[in-house]
Amino acid sequence: MTEAVHAERVIFDSDGTELVGTLYRSSNRGRGPAVVVLGSWTTVKEQMAAAYARRMAEAGFHALTFDPAGYGESGGQPRQLESPARKIRDVHSAITFLGRHAQVDPHRIGALGICAGAGYTAVNTANDPRVRSLALVAPWLHDAALVREIYGGAEGVRQKTDLGLAARDRYELGEPVDYVPAVSTTDPAAAMFGPFDYYLDAQRGAVPAWDNRFAVMSWPQWLTFDPHPAAARITAPTLIVTSHDAAIPQGAEKFHADLGGPKSLVWTEGTQFDFYDRESTVDEAATLAARHFAETLA
Repeated sequence: MTEAVHAERVIFDSDGTELVGTLYRSSNRGRGPAVVVLGSWTTVKEQMAAAYARRMAEAGFHALTFDPAGYGESGGQPRQLESPARKIRDVHSAITFLGRHAQVDPHRIGALGICAGAGYTAVNTANDPRVRSLALVAPWLHDAALVREIYGGAEGVRQKTDLGLAARDRYELGEPVDYVPAVSTTDPAAAMFGPFDYYLDAQRGAVPAWDNRFAVMSWPQWLTFDPHPAAARITAPTLIVTSHDAAIPQGAEKFHADLGGPKSLVWTEGTQFDFYDRESTVDEAATLAARHFAETLA
């Protein structure tokens, strides 16, 4: 049975920064289970995270999406800074908000991460016993070896790191933030250079709330972020849903192998961006996640 869904704008604090989110509330009466949903890097709450949050609410869970610090409607400077540490902190604060909500059972909270959001939610889960269940969809889980493979070898990684360090130094001296496009088909300096149609199509991910910018000083933090050491410390039941045509399936396999608690890896069909908004792919992944949460947050 599909539950009616009510979307509510919410505001909560994250270490002194005001974050804005959307709480998709199930029509269930009384306190119920809830899930925090976080999307890919550079994104805002209206993109792929909203698609999964709405489906979680339809399945009977309260589901919270939010703009991390520096993105969308939330406060925080610098803007469009891809800071794993800051985003992990914001996930932790989102769990705190849900745990205090009158309609949420604080002992039945889960987390769902899509793409890069998978790494951030996973690291928080490893350190946050309030998260009782975890689902990762088309997860981007890189380590140092995958970073070199993806970003042009050791020299490519060094070049991006140097650009980021120089941009950070200029910012700390009071100069404006140095930005490049988050996605571009014409600018090779973009964070994602190529025909990434999801982000560039107004009918898909190019929503008005999304700012197509990437702070160059993000590179050192992003390139050195490695969620894999957290896997062994995750004891919450974990579901991974991905495909062999997703971005880095080998990262999902490695992470799954290292998980310290009950775990399941489900292979489906679809490209990385299919998991963002292709209805059949999202429906399948969301159905699997909802079933996982129903079983583990009972």
